[in-house]
Amino acid sequence: MSRTFDANRIRTSLFDALIDASQTHGAKKPILEDQERNPLTYRDLIRASFALGRKLAAMTRSGERVGVMLPASAGGVVTFFALHAFGRTPTMLNFTAGIRNLKAACELAGVKTVLTSHRFVEQGKLHDLIDALEGLTKVVYLEEVRETIGLQDKLFAAAAGALPRQFRAATRPDDPGVILFTSGSFGAPRGVVLTQANLVANCHQIAAHIELDPDWVFFNPLPIFHVFGLTGGVLLPLLTGMKAFEYPSPLHTKQIPPLVKDSKAAVLLATDTFINQYARAAEPGDLSGLKFVVCGAEKVREETHNLITERFGPIPLLEGYGATEASPVIAVNKPTDNRRGTVGGLLPGIETKLEPVEGIPGGGKLYVRGPNVMAGYLQPGGGIEPPHGGWHDTGDVVSVSDDNWIKILGRVKRFAKVGGEMVSLTAAEDLAAAVWPECRHAVVALPDPKKGERLILVTDKRDAESAPLLAHAQTVGAPEIAVPRKIIRVPEIPVLGTGKTDYVALQRIVDAEIRRAA
Repeated sequence: MSRTFDANRIRTSLFDALIDASQTHGAKKPILEDQERNPLTYRDLIRASFALGRKLAAMTRSGERVGVMLPASAGGVVTFFALHAFGRTPTMLNFTAGIRNLKAACELAGVKTVLTSHRFVEQGKLHDLIDALEGLTKVVYLEEVRETIGLQDKLFAAAAGALPRQFRAATRPDDPGVILFTSGSFGAPRGVVLTQANLVANCHQIAAHIELDPDWVFFNPLPIFHVFGLTGGVLLPLLTGMKAFEYPSPLHTKQIPPLVKDSKAAVLLATDTFINQYARAAEPGDLSGLKFVVCGAEKVREETHNLITERFGPIPLLEGYGATEASPVIAVNKPTDNRRGTVGGLLPGIETKLEPVEGIPGGGKLYVRGPNVMAGYLQPGGGIEPPHGGWHDTGDVVSVSDDNWIKILGRVKRFAKVGGEMVSLTAAEDLAAAVWPECRHAVVALPDPKKGERLILVTDKRDAESAPLLAHAQTVGAPEIAVPRKIIRVPEIPVLGTGKTDYVALQRIVDAEIRRAA
């Protein structure tokens, strides 16, 4: 159910928030499941966290930043809370980011121990990553840790499960809750420190904004190294009484739709890319039981809205907006008020201010402040740089309606100056998406000696030409300078593990093509 939001009332540590949820909804309530289909109750989760946490505490020190390289799974969730039970800070490692970024993340966070599993490494073919990490950290396999859990550990876990507040490490709401790394879609990832209060607050902000039912199942195929998958797919359901169903990879487009049906999921977390793929692969009825789908990380295309409606009925796709630095949700649409073309209403407790951007009328660069905004960015040497005055610069240019509904106009980095005028690269991508909705498109800007910058369209549309783009631009009244004249056709658009377009990889493709053509 929806509720009012009081930031001071819900200030608590993360493990205590889990204990509170267990007491509210019942220790015996099934609350966590994955594709192995062995559901855990609140009591099971808390006991397992103490049993595993005791072993992990013996090989780490209090307050240590411990690397976690695991998929969305019951084991990944237990590991996260096991570290919290003993006052360690989970540092979520993006195993899709490549060896260089992974090593840089461990060095920046001072990670000495990385937790993973043999099964995950084998199935993900991650041996090269492990080899690289073993030269920098101690890699611990959870299967081997679990084999050492004996009778004493189980007795301890049973006692701790009965009196969790007496056994858990005493931590403060302002202590680190997790260290995450930004997606790196526009450059090198940054280390973000979110406090325990940040994460708990964002869950309560969402619950105050959208009416949630404790009887629902939340299906999460998104990685827990990404803040959307962690907060939306794990913490939100667990702390509000809904069962979290974890699935290890969003890429399994044929397996996920029937499992959504079989798990009786009411809510699915996804990105536009993934929900589009699931809808195409699904059998009739696979997704029909969903109350709604929450989409983040990228813009939801009109074609995706229409595809879901045509195949599965009026299931709302709720586009939302957030940032790792905001735990992450800043705004999201509601099932009862779903405004296409926007990213929804601002969550309660968040302040905003807009800074004018030269050449872009009707909006401004968005700054946000609130109980969900990070402690700060990790600095070399282990320090934390807090946001100035508590304000996080999102880098996004937005417009805000009188009732606090947000529309994204583009990123500051995603504008180009063509012939002295500011052009949104996102708007240029939208032109291509309108002409060829079934395909993926991305636009980048390159320096141009005559016009300042020029637009390059990269697309998987094999026969894409500029003429249809120009014709559509004229039809909708878009300026001709927003139409890319140079088109590069590729087999597929590079994406990150979260489904976002990988603009760093995209820029390399464009640079290589321009050099080849020169």
